[in-house]
Amino acid sequence: MRYFSLGDTAVVVEFDTVIGSSSHEKVRLLSLYLDQYPFLGMIEYIPAFTTVTVFYDPFVLRYAEAEAELERAVSQVEHLSLKQKARTVEIPVCYGGEFGPDLEDVASHNGLTAEEVVRIHSGGEYLVYMIGFAPGFPYLGGMSERIAAPRRSSPRLSIPAGTVGIAGMQTGVYPIETPGGWQLIGRTPVPLFRPDRNPPTLLMAGDVIRFRPITQDEYENWEGDIVCVSG
Repeated sequence: MRYFSLGDTAVVVEFDTVIGSSSHEKVRLLSLYLDQYPFLGMIEYIPAFTTVTVFYDPFVLRYAEAEAELERAVSQVEHLSLKQKARTVEIPVCYGGEFGPDLEDVASHNGLTAEEVVRIHSGGEYLVYMIGFAPGFPYLGGMSERIAAPRRSSPRLSIPAGTVGIAGMQTGVYPIETPGGWQLIGRTPVPLFRPDRNPPTLLMAGDVIRFRPITQDEYENWEGDIVCVSG
């Protein structure tokens, strides 16, 4: 673990250089602690894969003082473990066709059939490490390397909200219409960004996702909300 500055108003706490469940738990524990016990001068914090970046007001405290505050916070949680059971969320996905125009390419790249890609993708569980890039976009861990595929050489200018993609060893869901270069394999009818609700994002760091294949008829007639399997 190390501390370092990010500009003149932020301290980064890096728990590890390797993405994994252990560093993720430490990121969440420190985040929960800062929610309950923000120190004087702290403005906000941003959790990521292995780090927590804390922004502070330089008119209230200096860098060394901010780092000392974080060292005290880390000392309070470093021997704890998360007691709250992770929430498991089931995301329905219509794979292939107009919703997943790159599904066949992902299959061909890996020497698989499209059906095998769908079975592998929907057969796993994915941990939400962080939310970023776009409102509600989940950075997920846990995808099988059997369906990994490189980004497209030419990004698309517009990808519809709800589209499920693969890039390298990662998979994710575009919560809003945006440009992007991921390989598109399907789409969910469930909105991930809901600005009329509190919280406005469906998923949170620490959630576990399962993707469930649905037909195009089910997609077009979808009227439900998310399905929380547990939590």
